Amino acid sequence: MNSEEPRQGQGWPAPPGHPPAGPANGGHDGYGGGYGGGYGAPAPIVVARTSSHRGAWIGAGATLVAAMIGVVGTYLVSTHNDDDPTPPQAQTPVTSSAAPSGAAGSGDAPSADSSRSPEPTPSQETSTPPATQTSEAPPAKPAGTEEWKGALVIAYTEDKDLDAAPPAESEIRAENDFSVYPFGGHMLQPGDDVKVLVWKNSTNKTPSYKDCARDIDTLGTSTETELKTGLVVCAATNDGRLARLTVKELSGLASDTRAVFDVVVWSR
Repeated sequence: MNSEEPRQGQGWPAPPGHPPAGPANGGHDGYGGGYGGGYGAPAPIVVARTSSHRGAWIGAGATLVAAMIGVVGTYLVSTHNDDDPTPPQAQTPVTSSAAPSGAAGSGDAPSADSSRSPEPTPSQETSTPPATQTSEAPPAKPAGTEEWKGALVIAYTEDKDLDAAPPAESEIRAENDFSVYPFGGHMLQPGDDVKVLVWKNSTNKTPSYKDCARDIDTLGTSTETELKTGLVVCAATNDGRLARLTVKELSGLASDTRAVFDVVVWSR
């Protein structure tokens, strides 16, 4: 050791009682900076960073919890609304004016109450005519109008109803007016409630409706009459109609007995 060198404790400045604070950059500026920075600067920086990350995590967790609470609350409110009964809607009065056919499928049209039957529109109410119009009977013809006129064959066991047009055999025996049967000749038999008047006139005048109507009630009978060609009789049917029968032809015997008449039936 050189005697010229200072000894321990001599000529050297005494170290400070507290280490000087280093610069904020961690002690990179010279000696003093390295001394001070390496001794006490890192602690505040580490603490500040730790606090910053912890606060960020706490804030993120709070945001997540708040979002979850909002979702759960929305779900509970939606479920509660679905369980509540739908409040009754005021029914819209039905008006007589019908909506256009194209508006039936549009979304703006109000929904109809399915529990109520639709009221008929005026066109529906008047579309069906009353039943009385189809069931009305045709107007009656004036009395004395010809309802039927023509040739008529009356055979044995084939009675005829003169109230039918044309006259035909009725399945109801009481409705038949005349029958023909053999009894030594050809006989004309009136039915129930039928009157017959053999027309006898020196002038051979054919009786009219007025002639038959004038005499049938006072001179008519219900007895059978023997037929001859050219014989004319007035008759009143069991339904109240007047008729005139003129014998045109007689033929057959026994079960083949038949007579052909020229017949006019007048309305009542």
